[in-house]
Amino acid sequence: MSQAYFITGTDTDVGKTTVAAGLLHAARQAGMSTAAGKPVASGCDVTPKGLRNADALALLAECSVPLTYAQVNPVAFEPAIAPHLAAREAGVALTVQSLLGPMREVLALDADFTLIEGAGGWRVPLAGQDNLSDLAIALGLPVILVVGVRLGCISHALLTAEAIARDGLQLAGWVANIIDPATSRLEENLATLAERLPAPCLGRVARIQSVTAKAVAEHLQLDLLD
Repeated sequence: MSQAYFITGTDTDVGKTTVAAGLLHAARQAGMSTAAGKPVASGCDVTPKGLRNADALALLAECSVPLTYAQVNPVAFEPAIAPHLAAREAGVALTVQSLLGPMREVLALDADFTLIEGAGGWRVPLAGQDNLSDLAIALGLPVILVVGVRLGCISHALLTAEAIARDGLQLAGWVANIIDPATSRLEENLATLAERLPAPCLGRVARIQSVTAKAVAEHLQLDLLD
């Protein structure tokens, strides 16, 4: 039975892609076919093949189902700024409808394990009053939350979980990505997150000297997902 999830974070730069690639790698190690989508990405590099985003490339590398770069990341912008601002500067109408079709095509491949990765946190603006969270709602996917563990992460995590629930989606699991290992009372903070977030913790990702999908996968437990 295929599984598909929307993966988001408590903020930008909290390790969404690091965790997403690790989850995809873990699924592959378990003998599952994998696919992924990164509907919109800013901060892309100019290459002879066109704009390329490092996060989207990391996801593509962990897909066992044949996918082109454009299928994984249909909308790419060069400036490393908020997607709606990059789209405005490029004269592109960045709406939920413009992203929905390409992501449905990825899901239609029916891989055993599929991840659609957002950009930044849960409420990332698109055009008009659209938000990237509206794409997750339109797709009807359960959500995996990456918590960037540092000072202030508890409030960010709980507010994000509340917003996901208010949007009518299931929080399927969360991952503690310890981006500040010097966080005061680290274990107590992790315990509070575990007590208050209404979903299982899929793993703790500590500081890894060589960050690879394989290394991250060793810290994750796919079997805890519903």
